[in-house]
Amino acid sequence: MSPALIPGEVSHMSKNYAGVEDLLTDQSFLAWYFRTDTRCIRQWEEWIAADPAMRARAGQAVDFLRTLRVDEEKMSEGQITLVESRLLQKIREAENKSLSRVGGYRWWMAAAAVFVVAVGIYLLRPLLIQHPSDELHTAYGEVRESRLPDGSSVVVNADSRLVFSRGWQDGKDREVWLKGEAFFHVAKTPLKSRFIVHVNHFDIIVTGTQFNVVNRQDKANVMLKEGSVTLHTEEGRELKMVPGDFVEYRSSLEKKAVRNDSVLAWKEHKLIFDGTPLRDLISIIRENYGVDISTSGDGLEEKKLYGIMPNDNLDVLLLALQSTGDFEVIHEGNKILIKAHP
Repeated sequence: MSPALIPGEVSHMSKNYAGVEDLLTDQSFLAWYFRTDTRCIRQWEEWIAADPAMRARAGQAVDFLRTLRVDEEKMSEGQITLVESRLLQKIREAENKSLSRVGGYRWWMAAAAVFVVAVGIYLLRPLLIQHPSDELHTAYGEVRESRLPDGSSVVVNADSRLVFSRGWQDGKDREVWLKGEAFFHVAKTPLKSRFIVHVNHFDIIVTGTQFNVVNRQDKANVMLKEGSVTLHTEEGRELKMVPGDFVEYRSSLEKKAVRNDSVLAWKEHKLIFDGTPLRDLISIIRENYGVDISTSGDGLEEKKLYGIMPNDNLDVLLLALQSTGDFEVIHEGNKILIKAHP
């Protein structure tokens, strides 16, 4: 029995999984096991719950992976490249052995062992295994506008990374992965292909619309300007948004009231403040310019800011902050100190 699917969704569940080895080499199953794709997680859990035979087969695969899994370690780009090279070599060696003396059962054991070498890569860079990809990356202080393969436009904020799969075809999902902040104007397709933005804790699913997404270490939110989007969380919760909605994720999805022009001002290299605490500006400066910023004085970070400040040059921004008359700004190299004006 197959699980209920989202209308129009093309599912891996139509595949025939004859044995455990099929699961070990299936990217959607691995995405469920490593909890890296909320859609795969939802579909596999529904299928496993509905099909006793698949539940047993998946249990065998999980037990085996648990015996082989190694702890994830942070690796540099050079280390990742080295591991990739070793992985390819081991795959070739395993293939050669399978042609000569390794039987079917021992072959999938060997294939699973090879898979363990890729665990660190899979956890750190899921796109490397799942999809050939392209990416957009912005430096500190840089804002860049680009076109995606389907004609959709995206404006990427400072210190952000957008990865997208290649070879988009109408009728299939268009997927991107975001770290940082970006504004999307998604193009509609004749077959109404879904456009999916993957961020920490949830996915954003649309067909054609305009929206802003923030996905940074300490915050994640979506502001919908036009159209409609649906958010899917890792826990299986679904939330539909309408134009003007702002949804923030902390431990769960929550709608909040915000000024939309304030959220989108970064696209025009501006910051709009309407009783905004200084601590919010400090967070923006850290994110956009990568500097070490601190304050001196009790309650200083809660002081309210009003007005519009430029955000295309750090020195000009700090000068604008100091010109309010409330703060003294000391900028030396990569360090900034903000004090109450004497």
